[in-house]
Amino acid sequence: MTTKMLKFVSVPQKQPEKRTAADRRADFDEIYTDFKPEQATEQASRCSQCGVPFCSVHCPLGNNIPDWLMLTAQGRLEEAYGVSSATNTFPEICGRICPQDRLCEGSCVIEPGFESVTIGAVERFITDTAFENGWVKPVAPLRERTESIGIVGAGPAGLAAADQLRAQGYQVHVYDRYDRVGGLLVYGIPGFKLEKHIVARRHELLAEGGVVFHLGQGIGSGAGELSFAELRGRHNALLIATGVYKSRAIGGPGAGLAGIEKALDYLTASNRRSLGDVLPDEAQALDAAGKNVVVLGGGDTAMDCVRTAIRQGARSVRCLYRRDRANMPGSTREVKNAEEEGVQFEWLAAPEAFLGDTHVTGVRASRMKLGLPDASGRQSVEPLEGSTFTLDADLVIAALGFDPEPLPQLWDEPALAASRWGTLKVDQKSFMTSLPGVFAAGDIVRGASLVVWAIKDGREAAQSIHEWIKADAMARTAEQG
Repeated sequence: MTTKMLKFVSVPQKQPEKRTAADRRADFDEIYTDFKPEQATEQASRCSQCGVPFCSVHCPLGNNIPDWLMLTAQGRLEEAYGVSSATNTFPEICGRICPQDRLCEGSCVIEPGFESVTIGAVERFITDTAFENGWVKPVAPLRERTESIGIVGAGPAGLAAADQLRAQGYQVHVYDRYDRVGGLLVYGIPGFKLEKHIVARRHELLAEGGVVFHLGQGIGSGAGELSFAELRGRHNALLIATGVYKSRAIGGPGAGLAGIEKALDYLTASNRRSLGDVLPDEAQALDAAGKNVVVLGGGDTAMDCVRTAIRQGARSVRCLYRRDRANMPGSTREVKNAEEEGVQFEWLAAPEAFLGDTHVTGVRASRMKLGLPDASGRQSVEPLEGSTFTLDADLVIAALGFDPEPLPQLWDEPALAASRWGTLKVDQKSFMTSLPGVFAAGDIVRGASLVVWAIKDGREAAQSIHEWIKADAMARTAEQG
């Protein structure tokens, strides 16, 4: 059993083995193999157990990373899972899809040349081991409460809140317009980053613990939808955790041509296909097989799109990004994985127009140069004169980010206050919206962000709901007295 830490001086950093690029291109399975127990133990022992753990400081959830690394190094995996799951509702998901290079691992204080501790893969190993050994149990509240909480959205924020509220004994009902639990975890993130059975087992666990799911249930005034007013009447409190699903539109000449698609539509069609769903006719074109594909954007969604197109058998896949590699917002690991799989990157390039009569045949673009920093601190981009070039394209995918849907209008609730960006306004401490007893958390409040932030928001909103319900009950008792 390994008992000593600080082995970063003698043990090199090692990530789990990756399947070969040729194998990866042939399916949608996760690309990393699992750590063997001795590998996880060895990598955990590299932790320096520093006095100020910047890995924890820069983790949105404040995970006690050095503690569960030490327990893993000592072979005390059940205890390691207990520490890990105390602050993170879904550590096996974060271990797979968090950009550790920008958060915990990127903040590791081990000196350059020795490389950071392999945190994400150990986190994944701990929880997968816990599931295999039956250590992960459904929520079992000490006592049942009569109060009912409604949660709109079965994504990470909503599920994290459901878990916390059910643990307090509340009657928790989760509503989602889709037919599966998970939100973008299921429909937006490809299987090669997160296999869907990982999300499904959490759904099963929450349902076994007493959380009631209402799937395929939209909120609004349309046919079959539940009105927001009726939803409020059903529950003592509501949490809105719908995420942001509205793709940002792309402009320019030819932007309306057929064959120019939204990233989320494309990824959802691919994930549904992998799940065995029968796609509607209009989604059949969302397939890159045999096509020249151009993806616009530089974030993780763009990386998901280019890597999906490779697996679908595209003739060529290019990613067009207006800044350089160093300024790309997506994970550096994802960029590297995409390059290994055959994606070509066109750095410092932006689209000018889309070519074709009725269907896109090409993208006319120009080279860019970085200028002075703008108000946000990022370098501005400027086109280089005379640098126009054309890329063949049968399918163009716009991965330019997401905005909120206009919920006050869709739900016929004008008193639900929204910001000028469309996100819901909340009290920063309590997560309460402008409507009493209605809370909001996750991307619908902060805008498109990381899963780990959604989990944090969901957990904290759940605590605020609990405190509000207790205060409300005390106030009612005082009035009756």
